[in-house]
Amino acid sequence: MRFHSGMKNSRHSLSALNLLVAVVVLTTLLTPLAGAAPQAVYSPGAAAPATPVSQQGKYLFYVGTYTEEGSKSKGIYAYRFDSNTAEITPLGLAAETTNPSFVAVHPSGRFLYAVNEVGNYKGPNSGGVSAFSIDKTTGKLTFLNEVASRGADPCYITVEKNGKYVLVANYTGGSVAVFPVLPDGKLGEATAFVQHTGHGPNAKRQEGPHAHSIDLSPDNRFAMVDDLGLDELLVYKFDVAKGTLTPNEPPFTKLDPGAGPRHFALYPSAKFAYVVNELQSTVTVFTNDAEAGALHSLQTISTLPKGFTGENDDAEILVPRSIKFLYASNRGHDSIAVFAIDPDKGTLTPVEDIPTQGKTPRSFEVTPTGTFLFAANQKSDNIVVFKIDPKTGHLTPTGQVLDVPSPVCIKFLAME
Repeated sequence: MRFHSGMKNSRHSLSALNLLVAVVVLTTLLTPLAGAAPQAVYSPGAAAPATPVSQQGKYLFYVGTYTEEGSKSKGIYAYRFDSNTAEITPLGLAAETTNPSFVAVHPSGRFLYAVNEVGNYKGPNSGGVSAFSIDKTTGKLTFLNEVASRGADPCYITVEKNGKYVLVANYTGGSVAVFPVLPDGKLGEATAFVQHTGHGPNAKRQEGPHAHSIDLSPDNRFAMVDDLGLDELLVYKFDVAKGTLTPNEPPFTKLDPGAGPRHFALYPSAKFAYVVNELQSTVTVFTNDAEAGALHSLQTISTLPKGFTGENDDAEILVPRSIKFLYASNRGHDSIAVFAIDPDKGTLTPVEDIPTQGKTPRSFEVTPTGTFLFAANQKSDNIVVFKIDPKTGHLTPTGQVLDVPSPVCIKFLAME
């Protein structure tokens, strides 16, 4: 199977010396590495910024898609976004690749990584993971290499904050893996692989393990994995020097039987955590002991409005750093559920459910400024843009609708 093609594409003298040394040290600390993206400042115990904020308000964003099962998509698409004017400029197909359903940008801003959500890459029972270099001028992605994901249908990918490793969750394979990032941005062979075992009560959807996401703690010490098939939020100790995963103690937290945990989010201070449950259409709130990597459930709350009786599967969850609200997407009800977060308890209070003006909002992303939400409606082939009210959390459609075939994932990149 072909996965890629390029985008068409010294007493006084001592004091003086001390002063000089101090200036040099300060300059070194305050000057970013050449070519590196500006980094937002955060406390050691706080959630790491997913995307640096552009000082000029200029961004690229990439859209991962599904390319199979009747989709018209060819791979990953690129856009420019000006947060000052809300202007969006389409740049077209950035890279042709198969089922790049989830993408992640390297902290340097030089590389992008994508899963290839298939089950037969280089033989049965494995998907692929692809590496690309980024041309910030054009938005083009240049293919670097690809490796086997070690499990079928990889559906989630993240890059640890130092940019040395990429972590992947394999859905059908029910496993997670870690891959080293080489100096040229290419991926090496896996440094860690963990196979999950077991099943849940839902015979159709939980017949075996289904690792659905893998995220890292702000200090890079723990990896949190949502396994939809096991109803577990697993925690691994992550060794950033070796790229290895070992079970934490305790090794996991159970969710409600049949809940189907899918994605994970942290409160900005990292003292609370949240999991969206696909099968139960709920969000579960946890206290988070950041030192021990231990989570304890506090609350489970529905993402659906009272009275709704139709079919629904939850999908994405986000807690923007700049405001105290949580957002989760409903596929079926086709809406974004908005919750207010109690800053002392971490618990949630429903605010509203806003229609996404499309079908099956598989994912959404909030801009690094926290001012806009982009909803990716997979089945209606569009991305709808909403303005976020920072005081109320309310979402208002801006009228901007992007035509994108089978959009699944959106990731921003600051231009400086």
